Amino acid sequence: MAVLVLAGCEEAEPEVDNSPVELALEDAEETPELSPVEIGDSTPMAERVATIGLLNKRNNVSQDFEIRPGETIEEGQVIVRLEACERTAPYEFPQETGAFVQVDVLERGADAHTRVFSGWLFKENPSLNVVEHPVYDVWVKDCAMSFPGDE
Repeated sequence: MAVLVLAGCEEAEPEVDNSPVELALEDAEETPELSPVEIGDSTPMAERVATIGLLNKRNNVSQDFEIRPGETIEEGQVIVRLEACERTAPYEFPQETGAFVQVDVLERGADAHTRVFSGWLFKENPSLNVVEHPVYDVWVKDCAMSFPGDE
């Protein structure tokens, strides 16, 4: 009887895993790796231009500034520094435009500027992250950059 039990223990064939992950890995191994130049690349960060709005709530004066990442503008008692700006590609949804800005303000009676904001601001969703200051408001209006295939 032991012979019959052992005879039924033949080696089973390994199962082939046809899960989407396994198939994608197999395809990835066959696909030649492309460099960013072959795939296409967006505008380098240093060549992008952001349009930033600045509002003085005391005198109701609003101004727009065009600055590049790494540049700083000083208007009155406010210093705005742009670290980065980004926009989703035309074929991606939802469309979003954002900029990483730092805002420093020279308060009355102070000797030096104080950082009141450092973070991402979004054009399509301005309430997501706001500059909370009683006198000044800063927001992103645009990020000019191009994508592969743009004319």
